Amino acid sequence: MTSAPTDMTVTDTEVLRDALGLLKDREQVAERLLDSSARHSFDPDTELDWDAPLEEGKWFWPPELVSLYDTPLWRKMSLEQQQDLSRHEAASLASLGIWFEIILMQLLVRHIYDKPVTSAHVRYALTEIADECRHSKMFARMIQKGGAPAYPVSRVHHNLARVLKTVSTTPGSFACTLLGEEILDWMQRLTFPDERVQTIVRGVTRIHVVEEARHVRYAREELRRQMITAPRWERELTRISSGEAARVFSLAFVNPDVYPHVGLDRREALAQVKASGHRREVMQSGAKRLTDFLDEIGVLRGPGRRLWRRSGLLA
Repeated sequence: MTSAPTDMTVTDTEVLRDALGLLKDREQVAERLLDSSARHSFDPDTELDWDAPLEEGKWFWPPELVSLYDTPLWRKMSLEQQQDLSRHEAASLASLGIWFEIILMQLLVRHIYDKPVTSAHVRYALTEIADECRHSKMFARMIQKGGAPAYPVSRVHHNLARVLKTVSTTPGSFACTLLGEEILDWMQRLTFPDERVQTIVRGVTRIHVVEEARHVRYAREELRRQMITAPRWERELTRISSGEAARVFSLAFVNPDVYPHVGLDRREALAQVKASGHRREVMQSGAKRLTDFLDEIGVLRGPGRRLWRRSGLLA
């Protein structure tokens, strides 16, 4: 790992380097992302067949990614009950995705508020906001199509996020963006090619994976820039706030209300998920690409690293 960058302010045209090498010009990155958006964007309302019936006997999420998979409780459940849990967990994850994307849209608007409105960087941020609007509507339709309820996060987490997005630094905003995007992206990359899964869910995850790849590139490039150019206090706050966000995200990842909906005891189910080595491996595998990246650019240091470990996302 490299030493912490010194406090400095630079213009976008200066050459910047971090542990991963030279940073690309901000405007060139945005222009490429805008070009990709023009070529690979989708309207879920017309791209997906929302009127097609659900397929009998299919999962709504790959079984290996369901929270209770390979636990003693899972092995006692019937196949129908396991698949029903996958339906409720898919609705829970879609609900979490909507909550997170609404937060992300607010953070992006804050990020561009003081930036040149004609820049490609701002135009791409507005393009991404439009993508997230479509994704949120798409997730809501998927929940309705599956017939499970929406699963809002707890009031505590809802209000913690209200505080977090209010006080978040610019690098903190992009670190949280990656936290919400990369773990779900890893899971969705396993979902959309899986023929065991409902066609509508595979279609939703395919669209999301293609479009989120641009969002991840934008957030990674900007976070690298911010971790070089931001004042020291802002970098330190980012390390702590991202660790706290990881802790909250891991707790909110699957709403515990899903378990009573399929006839399971909530407390027993939560205990088995917490004790599950398979589940721990899934979450850490999903986060590994992100945590490796954050470690290399200096985010996972000090008290923040301990919060990431407490979240269970960092081995």
